[in-house]
Amino acid sequence: MDIRQLQYLAALAREKHFTRAAQACHVTQPTLSGRIRQLEQELGVPIVERGQRYIGLTPEGERVLKWAHLILDNWQSLTQELGTIRSRKGELVGRLVLGVIPSALPKVSMLTRAMEREHRSVEFTVLSQSSEEILRNLHEHAIDVGITYLDNEPVEGLMQHPLYEEHYSLFVGETSPYADKSSVTWTEAAQEPLCLLTPNMQNRRIIDRAFAVANVHPSPRLETNSIMNLLASVKSMGLSSIMPDYFIHVLGKLEGVKAIPLTNPKVEHKVGLVGLPREPLSPLVAALFATARTLKA
Repeated sequence: MDIRQLQYLAALAREKHFTRAAQACHVTQPTLSGRIRQLEQELGVPIVERGQRYIGLTPEGERVLKWAHLILDNWQSLTQELGTIRSRKGELVGRLVLGVIPSALPKVSMLTRAMEREHRSVEFTVLSQSSEEILRNLHEHAIDVGITYLDNEPVEGLMQHPLYEEHYSLFVGETSPYADKSSVTWTEAAQEPLCLLTPNMQNRRIIDRAFAVANVHPSPRLETNSIMNLLASVKSMGLSSIMPDYFIHVLGKLEGVKAIPLTNPKVEHKVGLVGLPREPLSPLVAALFATARTLKA
């Protein structure tokens, strides 16, 4: 048994498709299938349910996958630590994979920029993921850390550090009757032609709950999993959207777009960094949390 076999198994479980898993691992599909068969022979148990296409893992395969995730996580931490030892002056070297909820993506550079100032040889992969995907991928060791809601998700038992508090505004075109108002109620916002994130996103579920508290149930004209598509729809389609109020500042001046704070009810949620508590902790993850603690929440 070797690390590659476990990496191929983890990729197959994640992609749920032999060809996509092989592409993710940069090998051919026969190579990936063959190495997983080797693993089955070495362990003496069936790991993958056999069929014309990927069906799933056997019960034994699910157990092997849990151990594979644990071994791969420890392997990654080991290589990161050895890389640090080998690097000049103890400088951290490696790549951090972050899973980030869409509404927090514009804020990520605040953290990565601060990290880069302290550790110039660290690289980043930032993935847009739902809050549910972040929690699952953390436990499956597919990402190193997540940025998600701290008070609206089952994050108990995880390392946590708050980054900022999310407040909501109605984003409208400058010709909207609400454009010059100092605030707007959720009831009023429900009357607008809305574009919102898709229902699988936690941000959307927060918005839906706020509408329910206001006893209104709007049907959005457009749904998307892209924040940039929401902004574009406000600018070019004449739609309105509900997004974190900081967007109006962090993305630069948005010509032709106004953000009006939402009231009745007042909604706010903490967003922060989460990671798996483990010993020893990956040097890169430890450094990222240390950097987060230096930032103003």
